[in-house]
Amino acid sequence: MRQTSNTSRLRRLMICLPVCLAAIGMRADDGDVFERIVHISGGKGAVFELLEDISRQTGYLFVYDSQLVNNDRRVTIPDGDYTLRNAIRLITGNDRLVPHLQGEYVLLRLPGEPARPPDRPEAPVRQPHFTVGGALSDSETGKPVTFASVSVVNTTTGTVSNRDGAFQLTLPDSLRRHKVRFSHIGYESVEIDPAASPEGKSIRLALKPQFIPLQEIVVGYTNPVQMLNDMLSRRPANYSSVPVYLTSFYREGIRHRRRNTDMTESVLQIYKTGYGKPAADDQVRLVKKRRFVDRQKTDTIFPRMRSGINSCLILDIMKELPDFISPGSESLYIYAHKGMDIVDGRIVNVILFRQKDYIREPLYAGELYIARDTKALVAIRFEVNPVMIGKATNMFVDKKAAGLRIELRHAGYLVSYRPAEDGTYHISHVRGDIGFRVRRKNRLFSSPLDFWFEMVTCRVDTADVKPFPRNERLSPTRIFAETKHGYDRDFWNNFNIIPPEENLTESLINNLNEILISY
Repeated sequence: MRQTSNTSRLRRLMICLPVCLAAIGMRADDGDVFERIVHISGGKGAVFELLEDISRQTGYLFVYDSQLVNNDRRVTIPDGDYTLRNAIRLITGNDRLVPHLQGEYVLLRLPGEPARPPDRPEAPVRQPHFTVGGALSDSETGKPVTFASVSVVNTTTGTVSNRDGAFQLTLPDSLRRHKVRFSHIGYESVEIDPAASPEGKSIRLALKPQFIPLQEIVVGYTNPVQMLNDMLSRRPANYSSVPVYLTSFYREGIRHRRRNTDMTESVLQIYKTGYGKPAADDQVRLVKKRRFVDRQKTDTIFPRMRSGINSCLILDIMKELPDFISPGSESLYIYAHKGMDIVDGRIVNVILFRQKDYIREPLYAGELYIARDTKALVAIRFEVNPVMIGKATNMFVDKKAAGLRIELRHAGYLVSYRPAEDGTYHISHVRGDIGFRVRRKNRLFSSPLDFWFEMVTCRVDTADVKPFPRNERLSPTRIFAETKHGYDRDFWNNFNIIPPEENLTESLINNLNEILISY
């Protein structure tokens, strides 16, 4: 059935919720935390596995040099209660290690050892860079302009603003004389000269709403299906047919009871095949990664998200067209022309779509933004049909603990494309927000549990593009937060990022600048 094929790609974003109902040990931020008691149950396994179990009990992550602690060494520890200090010694097998508490991390190192391992090579000299950062707001309402495009004119370098309107763009000195453009659907684009901006100063820009000039408005019937067909016919010309490298910033997070409990940020390199190839042919290589976890004694579930990166690849919907932009006589959707808007100075037609009334299974509803001149799809916002949202719960939950009731509240997505110098479009920004209500059986109240993921393209490279060696490829369908990767002192270096929407662990990041982390 066409309905089944539609669910096979976009609805199965593989949100995985293995839930643990075991109580978590109390975190202590005062006194000697290393004298508190932890329990080791069936203590047989690799060092990193036993340390992860201690992390789940205490809420602290362990930081250490992998040259001092062998992650994969198998150890056996008698079942029982131990002080945190003794548990560390037994698990690591190194009585000389001194634990030190720093924020939410327990640092393990030798007495008098410098923060950076002495035999670690110094970082190479890098090309000078500068940063343009600040915030965007609506000139009339003062509200943040979220997910606005921030790009260097006539290049493929860029990023997006976050949900607070904040942005940060790191550029080499060679681009200091290039202008930076800020654009968003429905606003006038603004260009600034970064060389004229004070170094290190935050830029505050108020974007003006932009309206369609009267002479551009054509009164008459507009056929939305014909617009979609025109867009599809121009697809080979508008989107790259050859592979490219994308340098992308990716992050995913989990909020429980409106508190960020788990966030992972990374820099990825993506081998993006041409738009005639399926998303399954795209390849991912991990460049940088860091993770923050904030678990408290009241937390009794441990949700995890699977396939966030894969979801971003699938949501590049111009590679594999979903049913809602493939109109035909058997289409499951109704289309309507909403009107026109402005995207990056271009007039776009806005097409509404929703599932037909007789269909009783949850599909999608949303808006497509199609450039009037090039017929290219430049953006799309869509969500699982809110009227039938409850029926879609099992499509997002892989498994759950007994005694727990989970109900999907919303699942919405944003996808945008940006043209390169040659006029071909590349995926620019992907965002997914998925929310649940979680309640124990026989309990009156439920609590919110939210998952989100996003990826922004920071650079497009077209020279010497080849597939990655097999041993360097990252599986996009795994639980990415649990992927092991080292952390270095210049974590982001010269990569562009989406600024965090809250001041998450910034002091912790500063404190860890000299620490080599393995986890």
